[in-house]
Amino acid sequence: MQFTSTRNSSLSVKFSEAVRDCFPADGGVFIPSEIEDMRRWIYYMDESTSFSSVAGSITSALIKDEFSPIICEKIATAAFPFSPTVRQIDDHLFMMELYNGYTGCHKDFGISYLASYLEYTLQLNGGKAIFLDFTSGSLGALFSNILKGKKNLKAVLVYQKGTVRGLKDEDLVWNGGNIYPIEMEGTEAEIKNTIAQIFGDANFVKQYNLTVANTTNVCRLLGQIFIFPYSFAQIKKKIDGDVYYALDAGNYGTLIAGLYSWKFALPVSGFLVPATNELSQSPDGIPVVTDSFIDLSKRKNTSPVSPANLERLESFFGNNAMMIRNFIFPSEVSEKQREKAAKELYIKYGIFADPETARAYACIKDRGNEIFDEAGSVVLTAYNHPALSADYCRHIIGESPKIPQNIQESLKGYELNRPYATTSDDLKKIIQDL
Repeated sequence: MQFTSTRNSSLSVKFSEAVRDCFPADGGVFIPSEIEDMRRWIYYMDESTSFSSVAGSITSALIKDEFSPIICEKIATAAFPFSPTVRQIDDHLFMMELYNGYTGCHKDFGISYLASYLEYTLQLNGGKAIFLDFTSGSLGALFSNILKGKKNLKAVLVYQKGTVRGLKDEDLVWNGGNIYPIEMEGTEAEIKNTIAQIFGDANFVKQYNLTVANTTNVCRLLGQIFIFPYSFAQIKKKIDGDVYYALDAGNYGTLIAGLYSWKFALPVSGFLVPATNELSQSPDGIPVVTDSFIDLSKRKNTSPVSPANLERLESFFGNNAMMIRNFIFPSEVSEKQREKAAKELYIKYGIFADPETARAYACIKDRGNEIFDEAGSVVLTAYNHPALSADYCRHIIGESPKIPQNIQESLKGYELNRPYATTSDDLKKIIQDL
């Protein structure tokens, strides 16, 4: 499978190169330039097919020119000791829970797959890689699980002062682990800008094989594609009409992953999402990507700390307004509508909803009747465990969900008691010492 850039369609690189280099030199972001028809895999899967098998089969289908099916299966098996939960909650309404990983966050899927892919391929081809990321805490807790025992990967994680959490002593580089946490003073924007300065030094990035764990990295994005064929396999014998997904906008990574799944032959009819400043709806009902009014040649380079999935979204649809209109259905969701949706999910189905899940359900309330009237079905996508939004649940519903042990561990604060970093040179020195 070949990849190109959103800003240079003549570029063509293999998947491994797109993952390794991460950022095209033209300032864009990597996207697939070839679309595989995976119909034979998707229609063969059913409710008995494990998530890791789905991931292994699709990995093999997409990068069969680079790695054997055995390696692809090993990558997926190591990445996914957990899987989504898909359950029916009403006649034509299903729920896909993406919070069954290490930290109760949907990003556990994509990052675990990225780390597994890098570890296996570096082991085969030689070399090391270092993640350099800003985190508010959850990424450290995740890396505490997925980097354990890995020989070719390390992570330099940059925290705002006092926000380190979810780590254990054995995770730390100076104790033989794979994580180097460092605190910095300043705002989140200032710290991210410091990290971006390092990625602006192309020679340094190449010398130390730096990469990021966010969806700017196309491998992280691929890890989110698997959830769609898996969920379809779980429900396909229970439905007769069209299938839609309702999901919060987030940074649009899951939405673009779902759209790529459709291109790979997944029979999905559309995506219900809350409207945002970046993705809204024109008066005549056409979804509008705000950035599309700015020519690509006049934009800044993609930031390593800010995923560019909106640019991927633009590239996916090009100038085809009719196509975007028939696949993405934004709904304006007010705070009152979100609260009403959260209450209904609890009262009607006994489901605790975080703000994102409540917004997605509000989209179903806005658009669902026309889908259900045609015997269609909707999969409500829940990104994160509601226990991570316990205060919100208590405020809206009057009760809060029980916090699982793994999430409790990921939320525990950790005292580093080490000097702070103040400049990009401080971070570079840490990377060089690794």
